[in-house]
Amino acid sequence: MSVGPLLVSEPVEGVVELMLNRPERLNALDPDLLGRLGRVLDTVAGDSEVRAVLLTGAGRSFCAGFDLDALGETWSAGLPELLSAQEGWAGICRRLVDLPVPVIAVVTGPAVGAGMSLALAADMRVVTAGASFAAAFVRVGLAGADLGLSWTLPRTVGMGVAAEIMLTGRHVGGEEAQRIGLANRLCAEDAAVPTALELAAAVAANSPFGVRLTKQVLHAGVDAPSFAAATEIENRNQILASRTEDMAEAYQALRERRKPTFRNR
Repeated sequence: MSVGPLLVSEPVEGVVELMLNRPERLNALDPDLLGRLGRVLDTVAGDSEVRAVLLTGAGRSFCAGFDLDALGETWSAGLPELLSAQEGWAGICRRLVDLPVPVIAVVTGPAVGAGMSLALAADMRVVTAGASFAAAFVRVGLAGADLGLSWTLPRTVGMGVAAEIMLTGRHVGGEEAQRIGLANRLCAEDAAVPTALELAAAVAANSPFGVRLTKQVLHAGVDAPSFAAATEIENRNQILASRTEDMAEAYQALRERRKPTFRNR
């Protein structure tokens, strides 16, 4: 396990946990944490042994957004420098979205502002009743979405609900999050990580290449301009997967009534 503002561990084989570790600041994001997170995500993206990623927060918060004290110097920069910094921050969430393996966010406390954007960049969310989401940007004079939230939130809860959340800046609790489809699982706090690990294990039990293509086609399909365009991508992916060793192994295991052993080939 690494130390510092980002803890990296492997709780079970093939599953990497990335824990935001600034509990004294409610895991608010500063340049050091953002830089570390970006570098680790690049490493994970190139690691064929990783099957899923858990994104968690230390202490009583998932992430309270940007640490405005730590970013104070950035806000006083000129517009070109500020835009460059903003693009870099948004790139962190893009790395999460583009990871070839699924990401599961575990939210047991506040996920506010950029913290909500991080949670929504994950593919799935496990939350507790004490979880709280808020796109609070509009309440501090900013536009109501940041770090890709205008892309992720409507695709998760629908345009009308997303509009209400972003335009009001109101908080969404854990129970409501599950009701509106923002959360996949609602559980007790001590069951949050085990529940996320169960989800990760269910993913890891499948063909790695098939999982990668499934995540890819999910993102492509939701933006496809037509049924035909969506099925073109599906057809490509199915033919690619059908020629892998893992597909042959899965078929043989089914006939022999045993669990398949996948080799990502």
